[in-house]
Amino acid sequence: MGMETNQNKRKPYPSDVTDAEWAFVAPYLALMKEDAPQRDHSLREVFNGLRWMVRGGAAWRMIPHDLPPWYTIYQQAMRWIRAGVFEAIVHDLREILRLAEGRKKEPSRAIIDSQTIQSTPESGGRAGYDGHKKKKGSKIHMAVDTLGHLLALHVTPANEQERAQVKRLCQEIQEVTGESVELTFVDQGYTGDQAKDDAKEHGIELQVVKLPQANWNVSIKIRHFLRNLDSNRNYSGTF
Repeated sequence: MGMETNQNKRKPYPSDVTDAEWAFVAPYLALMKEDAPQRDHSLREVFNGLRWMVRGGAAWRMIPHDLPPWYTIYQQAMRWIRAGVFEAIVHDLREILRLAEGRKKEPSRAIIDSQTIQSTPESGGRAGYDGHKKKKGSKIHMAVDTLGHLLALHVTPANEQERAQVKRLCQEIQEVTGESVELTFVDQGYTGDQAKDDAKEHGIELQVVKLPQANWNVSIKIRHFLRNLDSNRNYSGTF
């Protein structure tokens, strides 16, 4: 008999996973059987708690009391991260969505962009100062295919230069696509011979353009996604 869930006893949150979403992600998240005796809370409610925290951009300890305890959600999230669960979900979902659009499973082109997100005072020494954006915080570096599906993402202090991240991003792009990407669009923050050489090392031609020239709809998607991260601010290290 499965574990009783608290989701039916509380008012729903906008961040709660839908039945269709849960049917897709549950096989990835189930690192042990759903009714394992050592589990005190339903896996779906733990995932709902993580979604609430991510969507709200809040500290872990601010997770509402009608969801599982914050430390339970945090510990399970760390297990999922160590197991590469979210990378697997993103990879398979990207392939499904590309096939649904009549595209090949793996892209031949990509787009790289970045955004500085403001840190909270609790974020402390990990923050850097972005002189161009006049913000203290972290910088999100992101690569997507030309449909806007995530390929790679990592975080640095805000004072790190965009062009310095090209090598790592291109390496990650090729790792997740099986080296299918030949051309990547970037904006003027990625100019310079070193950035081009770093991309070429991984078999990618770097083309500097105004992002809307690469794909207007996709660039809007990227900016919207990164602005959402910015509006949530950086609570990633707070409890």
